[in-house]
Amino acid sequence: MKTVEIYTTPTCGYCVMAKRLLTQKGIEFVEINVAGDPDLRATMVQRANGGRTVPQIFIGGQHVGGSDDLHALERMGKLDPILAA
Repeated sequence: MKTVEIYTTPTCGYCVMAKRLLTQKGIEFVEINVAGDPDLRATMVQRANGGRTVPQIFIGGQHVGGSDDLHALERMGKLDPILAA
């Protein structure tokens, strides 16, 4: 299984939805809280090709987007193949 990283803030509803989907699928993830840390947020924006909103989600080092993108991949049946090692 590929490493999943998710950049979040504590008050983000979309972050909660993305984490819930991953948890329901039994996927472990590394959560990176960018609230109040400009250096971590800058790293997130750079890695996400300018994406400034949270969550920003990476699977195996590849940026897959935010919560809506993650849920769209799941609906299309494309999330499991991306997660597979």
